[in-house]
Amino acid sequence: MLLGKVIGTIWATRKYETLKSYKMQLVQPMNSILEKIGAPIIALDTIGAGPGEVIFYITSTEAVIPLDVKMAPVDASIVGIVDSINSEFK
Repeated sequence: MLLGKVIGTIWATRKYETLKSYKMQLVQPMNSILEKIGAPIIALDTIGAGPGEVIFYITSTEAVIPLDVKMAPVDASIVGIVDSINSEFK
């Protein structure tokens, strides 16, 4: 799992049929001290995260696991909202 921050919501008037019940969020990948790493990605929201929340997400073929379908064109899925992080890394 990876850390990120929801920085926006993506609206699409047309989506692949299996994705119609899911919201798409724009996520900025972050490290454990909440520094930005890499470019933002699009992730399917499976838990109701909103802009400004720190989340964790999964990518690759595992991104389909939290969905209620067997196959879908998804590269990343949000699977949790972070309440706090305790890190000794500075």
